[in-house]
Amino acid sequence: MDVDYAIEIRDFPTWIAEYNGNIVGGLTLLFEKEYTSIANIAVHPEFQGHGIGSGLMKFAEKKATEKNFTELRLATHVLLTENVALYLHLGWTEIDRDDVRVYMNKVI
Repeated sequence: MDVDYAIEIRDFPTWIAEYNGNIVGGLTLLFEKEYTSIANIAVHPEFQGHGIGSGLMKFAEKKATEKNFTELRLATHVLLTENVALYLHLGWTEIDRDDVRVYMNKVI
């Protein structure tokens, strides 16, 4: 996926997760007209499996709810099957896919 992360961080609301002063995760949201999109969510490989990603997802839900949104959306690469499985486990639904991306939503 071709993303200029510096531009994304500059132009959209972005939060980080820190551990001992080091960035271990991040979240970028887009507040659309009718829903909130998770533009990017990432956890450093050494810190995966410790609940940071789930925490960032809960934080995204909280931020969307604070702005009176009732739906979150995201897209992930079709080859990242572990991401799709995680999102399904967290209550997300697959709503579409193409050759490159799986599109998902969650009603909150």
